[in-house]
Amino acid sequence: MFFRGEQLLEVNGNIISQLSDACEKYAEKKAYTSLGRDLRYRELNELSDYLAAYLRHHTALKTGDRVAIQLPNILQYPIAVFAVLKAGMIIVNTNPEYSEDELKHQLKDSGAKALIVFSACAKTFLNIQEQTFVEEVIVTNIADLHPPLKRSVIHTLARVVGGYHSCLEFPALQKYRKALTLGKQSLDKYDLKQARSIQNSIQNSIQNDEVAILQYTGGTTGLSKGSMLAHRNLLANFLQLKMHLGEGCPEAGAIVVAPLPLYHVYAFTVNILFSLMMGYHNILIVNPRFISLFIRDLKSHKVNIFCGINPLFKKLCEHPEFTKVDFSELKICTSGGMPLAKDIAERWNEVTGCRILEGYGMTETSPLVACNNYQDYQIDSIGKALPFTELKIIDEHGNALAQGSEGELCVRGPQVMLGYWKQVVETVAVLDKEGWLRTGDIASIDANGNLKIIDRLKDMIIISGFNVYPVEIENVVSAYSGVKDAVVIGVKNAEGVEQVKLIVVPDNPLLDKTALLNYCRRKLAAYKIPKIVEFRTSLPLSNVGKILKRKLQTELTESQKSVDLKR
Repeated sequence: MFFRGEQLLEVNGNIISQLSDACEKYAEKKAYTSLGRDLRYRELNELSDYLAAYLRHHTALKTGDRVAIQLPNILQYPIAVFAVLKAGMIIVNTNPEYSEDELKHQLKDSGAKALIVFSACAKTFLNIQEQTFVEEVIVTNIADLHPPLKRSVIHTLARVVGGYHSCLEFPALQKYRKALTLGKQSLDKYDLKQARSIQNSIQNSIQNDEVAILQYTGGTTGLSKGSMLAHRNLLANFLQLKMHLGEGCPEAGAIVVAPLPLYHVYAFTVNILFSLMMGYHNILIVNPRFISLFIRDLKSHKVNIFCGINPLFKKLCEHPEFTKVDFSELKICTSGGMPLAKDIAERWNEVTGCRILEGYGMTETSPLVACNNYQDYQIDSIGKALPFTELKIIDEHGNALAQGSEGELCVRGPQVMLGYWKQVVETVAVLDKEGWLRTGDIASIDANGNLKIIDRLKDMIIISGFNVYPVEIENVVSAYSGVKDAVVIGVKNAEGVEQVKLIVVPDNPLLDKTALLNYCRRKLAAYKIPKIVEFRTSLPLSNVGKILKRKLQTELTESQKSVDLKR
């Protein structure tokens, strides 16, 4: 139980009961639209019943088994999520872009017994299946839920233009459509009262402190770990966000754009849990990298809520067609996952007339911890903690620091994970007995309770005894004309002294290093000026567009080892 003053946050039921209630309440409203196909709440409920029945009656799976879902933003995703939970099983959200090694690690670590996979990813899985515990596989094409003619056209385009594999190439794997048919046949053996009784029995047997999903961290500091997020963690975060936004929450039927991958905790929470419980209509964007097609979809709807990240906002604002989108009904715009550049936020506001609410969270916090809101908008700040969330700043010895001091941020609240899956040592390292989670982020909290995130603790560079935060330098450099992307990392010279290295991806071939450094000298203290500047054509990015600093650091370490061996 969590209190705020005398107020108690009550988290009742589980995700299944909450989503079932939403599907009944908003039955004829649109829940999702993908590639021109609408899915109403009633149909979402029915199809997830069929798939849940297949999992229960046509496989060897049992309650508590882990089911990995490896799909892009297509209608089959939310159906699969709801079905796995209805079957009394645990979701393992899985990135369709994983390499064989990454996929093998997550499937083995989670002990997943089943996989619901996109046809374009099936070959990668089959190459490593024997090294996992997966016994049941369901494969789907991109438009399996569309009418026959449109389905055929989209599948043909996906194969010819996108190079996607078809389900037909994997005859040994169960097809999504067939699984739905078999599940429906199983339910048809019962009358409506019996079927509901069976479902209610499973639903009521699941306590809200049981694990609902294993959400794997990005692996930015090593092998990814599975955060155990209970039903109550996720439901609490829904309630916290709803209270935080207050009257700013649109009514049921509001249109929400979903360009971020649903397997990422940010989009999973916003576009599946929060949106469904609020009765919203989500527009699924299969691949936001095709900016022109994305903008075409935006032009087709009067969008009320937009959820994005810094690189996506930037790409949209740079596209000439973006200013032609009608944003007159846009009420809420949110950003998370990485720092939001000030110049991009300002440009977005100029074009759309809607300020971006920057939020802060982690996989381990289901995910939201703090967020700005329009009633008390704070510039250069994340805003205040969500209701029933406690924050504190500590030093390297774990001692609490005074307001305004910079140190490691710690979080306590009902949204904090149960721990890492089968990682007791890792869990104890970040989560203490009193429920405080060490985030690994450097932050400060002002006298009004506004949170400012400064940088990742592990990314901090120490120059001559001074703390240098890469994100500060990156924000300065990114605002310079001719810079597309910028990342700062710490590297050691031959004497072992740490230096600031700046890696830039120019969008102007005439970008000059000397002029860029002179600009930095006008904006930054002398010890923060990069000692090394490198221009590249691209940077390694995660599935949500975050620059993978760990990969750059590994690359530089290996390069240095090679140099040392040659000496």
